Amino acid sequence: MREETRVEWREWGEDAFETAAREDRPVLLSLSATWCETCHEMDAETYGEPRIAANLNDGFVPVRVDVDRHPRVRERYNMGGFPSTVFTTPSGEVVTGATYVGPDSMRRVIDRVRDVWTERGAEAGRVPRALADDPTPAGDVTARIEEHLAGQLEAKYDEENAGWGDEAKFPLPRTVEFALKRDRARAIATLDAVRTHLFDDVDGGFFRFAERPDWSEVHHEKLVGENAALLRAFANAYLYTGDETYRDVAATTVDFLTDDLWSGFAVGASQGAADPAYYAPDVEVRADADGPRTDLTPYAGGNGLAADALLTFHAYTDDERAREYANQILSYLRSDGVDDGVVSHCRDEDCDRLLLEDQVGVLAAFTRAAQVLGGDWLPAARRVADATIDRLRDDGSFRDGPAAGPGLLDRPFRPLDDNVAMADALVDLWLLTDERRYRDVAHETVAAFAGAWNRIGVQVAGYGSVAARLTRDPLVVEVADAGSDLHRAALRVADHEAVVRPDADLEPGTAAVRAGDDRYVAESPDELMANVSDATR
Repeated sequence: MREETRVEWREWGEDAFETAAREDRPVLLSLSATWCETCHEMDAETYGEPRIAANLNDGFVPVRVDVDRHPRVRERYNMGGFPSTVFTTPSGEVVTGATYVGPDSMRRVIDRVRDVWTERGAEAGRVPRALADDPTPAGDVTARIEEHLAGQLEAKYDEENAGWGDEAKFPLPRTVEFALKRDRARAIATLDAVRTHLFDDVDGGFFRFAERPDWSEVHHEKLVGENAALLRAFANAYLYTGDETYRDVAATTVDFLTDDLWSGFAVGASQGAADPAYYAPDVEVRADADGPRTDLTPYAGGNGLAADALLTFHAYTDDERAREYANQILSYLRSDGVDDGVVSHCRDEDCDRLLLEDQVGVLAAFTRAAQVLGGDWLPAARRVADATIDRLRDDGSFRDGPAAGPGLLDRPFRPLDDNVAMADALVDLWLLTDERRYRDVAHETVAAFAGAWNRIGVQVAGYGSVAARLTRDPLVVEVADAGSDLHRAALRVADHEAVVRPDADLEPGTAAVRAGDDRYVAESPDELMANVSDATR
């Protein structure tokens, strides 16, 4: 990106803001990503214009932020998409901001910010409402949360085109998984639309989103997080339907993650968009076109999601490639990515640590490994959970990271989606360990937002799933022998919210199904499935 611009970009950090304070200049934050084609266009068209670059270099402190490397900056300064163009005070408060800004508009914005700065200085800045540290809307965790979000599946569904929403279409894999248990027809129809419009039939992997309600005007970036989540969603669709179509899409996505995005020991971050001609359905046409740029930086949270998804696919299919690559990711995370429960965002020494999205991604991967592989993954999961609870939890919910750093990083931010994911992982850990303290923290986390239950939208439908797991007796299948036929059968129970405990303290060759106070013992896969049916009536 930088070779296309004349702006003298600084790195994100304390030095840039200290320079702005010392020289009494506003800061320009350019939030960008290697996968973002519009970001590259703005570099060439706006920041590459000599006079604009000179004005920015002389009157501002320009800072370039890679949003994958700095997710907490992304969440605080995102103006609704990328690039995000944000002018701030030396303390990081926002003066004004936009997404893409063309050359003519940038000239006007520069003049306007200069005028405001001359007139008001640092008083021109403001702190976004989400960072005001207002109390979260606490309330009771009841069945109405799940009922409300199940109702949203119908109310917000696009009956004509499938998917949820009437503007841009995102695949929403977590919403699909919530719907698979509660509104399967709409979940499957949405996955069919995602497969038709966002799945790359030639190279594999899923594109990021479509701009229009009918899934047209596709943005061709492929990100590790979305691809891992969609791999898991399609694997779960195969679990519920037995339709090989969903298995085939999932298998091709495994290939994409472990070939195109594989860094040698983990999964890379993204693949950017190529020239539109590259996406012709003809393989020979693609072979003659310039391909997309790939960022093979392995970030911890994305790799946690990938390991979770690969193990989910392996659990349903016995696919050895998925298990092998999941094991490599897990080994990397445990040996290089986690220190006494604290996860590093990436391998570089200056990479951020203890970010909520990384902690929860790795925790979910370790709890999935404990269920699918057995062995000694629970101690590692406990360490990650305990470090997150001890260091990021306050006032009943989790901050997105340490309340420290330049700009607005010292302002607490409590993202709902990551809090939901953490609560869900803690429920798994409770059921795997019988340590009730994890259930108590999960309940408190869900309760921290429950006062606004009727304002939570379908995009965070997973909130309804974890609320349901806390208000009903969850299904747990205990198995004496990891890797046995009974273990494989337990993993394929048609309920992706159930928990499987291998290596349980049972008679060899047996399994037990638990739901509340009811407990059923089985000695064969068929008997196990009959017991699951009895327990869930």
